[in-house]
Amino acid sequence: MRRTTILFIAWLMIGAAVHARPVVIAHRGASGYLPEHTLAAAAYAHALGADYIEQDLVMSRDDVLVVLHDVHLEMTTNVAAIFPDRARADGRYYAIDFDWSELQQLRANERINVETGQRVYPDRFPIQPGPFRLCRLEEQITLIQGLNQSTERNVGIYPEIKSPSWHAEEGKDLSAALLPVLERFGYLKPGAPIFVQCFEASELKRLRSKFKTNLPLIQLIGLDSWNHANADYDSMLTAAGLKQIATYAQGIGPHLNQILASTTPTGTPILTPLVAQAHRAGLLVHPYTFRTDELPEDVPDFDALVKVFIDTVAVDGLFTDHPDQIVNNLSAN
Repeated sequence: MRRTTILFIAWLMIGAAVHARPVVIAHRGASGYLPEHTLAAAAYAHALGADYIEQDLVMSRDDVLVVLHDVHLEMTTNVAAIFPDRARADGRYYAIDFDWSELQQLRANERINVETGQRVYPDRFPIQPGPFRLCRLEEQITLIQGLNQSTERNVGIYPEIKSPSWHAEEGKDLSAALLPVLERFGYLKPGAPIFVQCFEASELKRLRSKFKTNLPLIQLIGLDSWNHANADYDSMLTAAGLKQIATYAQGIGPHLNQILASTTPTGTPILTPLVAQAHRAGLLVHPYTFRTDELPEDVPDFDALVKVFIDTVAVDGLFTDHPDQIVNNLSAN
């Protein structure tokens, strides 16, 4: 039996990575309601009933793990107004070019299209300056664990190692920085509520081989057109590719359209075999991203979309900007 299979069985037995129902993963916190990855978004996700809260992680110049979806700052902060002369030659502002003390001076805002200055999702939180700031990983963990204690819940964390190859080229090692933080907060213990995810298979394999971690790992699967560190996502979607993933990870995080291919003219979903193949390989499936304001083509409403993934496809978890909507759907079943 493969070592990773033995590890996964151990996690199942102690209840660390399984629930009686699909887990609800708050994508960048409750990002459908508040600016993403802020402490406010994390707190609201906790209040809305999420089982896990996601933290995308990038690094500052002085080696702080910052909860931020992009390596750039201009889409979700007012960096151009505060530090107008700090863009690189490509016009972008990189978190890695700033010390944490400088990043703390920024205000976080709803995600915008930098070309138009308008919100990516027009009906979400207003753009005007508010009380929101960037946070470091330790701050968000402290918040979540504090809320767990005061509410008698056990909401987990779901960090993503963001662009590790790019960070390595910049002289930074995200995984080496992440593991001591997780150890300090108790997440390396068996049974801790955590998944660690990454789009780069080489980094997940590195966590297993170099760092010898037993953490439950999730292989994120994107599109080959995204050019993520030369990843071959199409190969990952095959039965052979899934079997290979199972040698180092406990699950996959595919785009929801890699499961729901399309719908018929009468509205019947046309599904790929991905979930069934992944389950046969012993992998969990946590697709992304379920948004009430961004439905796949020809899907009539959010509840219908969720019903397909929960009742028909039987995924093991769902990444969502609107955790309350999926919690309510699950409660109604």
